[in-house]
Amino acid sequence: MNRLFSLFFIIFILFSVNCTSEATDEVPQNETPLETPVLPSTYFPPSNSDIWETSSISELGWNETQLQTLLDYLEEKNTKSFIVLHKGKIVIENYMNGHTETSPWYWASAGKTLTTTIAGIAQEENLINLDDKVSDYIGTGWTSATLEKENLITCKNLLSMTSGLDDGLGDGVTPNDLQYIADAGTRWAYHGVYVKMQDVIASASTQTWDNYFNTKLKDKIGMTGAWIQTGNANVYWSTTRSMARFGLLIAAKGTWNDTQIISESFLNEATSTSQNINPSYGYLWWLNGKSSYLLPQTQVEFSGELIPNAPQDMYCALGKNDQKIYIVPSKDLVIIRMGNAAEDDNFALSDFDNVLWEKINALIN
Repeated sequence: MNRLFSLFFIIFILFSVNCTSEATDEVPQNETPLETPVLPSTYFPPSNSDIWETSSISELGWNETQLQTLLDYLEEKNTKSFIVLHKGKIVIENYMNGHTETSPWYWASAGKTLTTTIAGIAQEENLINLDDKVSDYIGTGWTSATLEKENLITCKNLLSMTSGLDDGLGDGVTPNDLQYIADAGTRWAYHGVYVKMQDVIASASTQTWDNYFNTKLKDKIGMTGAWIQTGNANVYWSTTRSMARFGLLIAAKGTWNDTQIISESFLNEATSTSQNINPSYGYLWWLNGKSSYLLPQTQVEFSGELIPNAPQDMYCALGKNDQKIYIVPSKDLVIIRMGNAAEDDNFALSDFDNVLWEKINALIN
């Protein structure tokens, strides 16, 4: 019995040593298992400082020989400022044609996306619901439509440009200017009536639009600038870096440092197709990579992508006379362009976008 026990004990020891040896072969002593590489996180400039960290073109492996060609084209096309951010850091920052880092300029309709963002914040705070009627917040009679037709118009219709109001009467927003042409949700038309969302939010928050905007967005991310009433429009003016700060917030899925300013789920909704008429339009954001698009002041459907030379996942804020915020998630890019019209006056998209992206691609690819 003792011999049998000894034999079993020896077999057990040999088996244990063998198992330990095999395990040691898999993870050698004095070494640690390989870890998943940690990618550089997004950088955010301080909210109370002009300091902004930079990255170099050579560091990113871009084609530096194409930079001057890009800058020459921008200057030739009446650009005043141009900024490229990669993961939040400034890679390119140039001022041209008499503009400077501290000069304010108008966002035009690129600023519509500021209204979208504030609407998302107000909804997150349960002040509004985008599915509610506009008249729930600002009362009836804000259009010249019958009560039945006016009550079809929701806050979401304002953000998706599907109010059904006549876009051929200009961008006035008095009741006489807001005439019924189709049921809300059945027709896409670029119209200044979206600005009524600012009245909705002011009413729901019991604050002025400017005050709510400043406390909920502008001050939190260190933007400068102001809303200036221009004709029928309420237009935002700021420095180029302030526009870049806003673009960075959106690219970072609504966060600023560790603070969630606007919900990621709302931004995902806002930068997706908002209706089935113009697939290239979200909530006042333009979307690339879709099969067709409509443009302001026309009901013609154009086949193909909005900006063929731009990445398919790019979405953008486009303003009159070529004010641009391009956001490209797949490349961690935010690109800002401010200035006069590159060629002819335009409301949003122009041929300039596609040529500009051809030159950007030559640099970054």
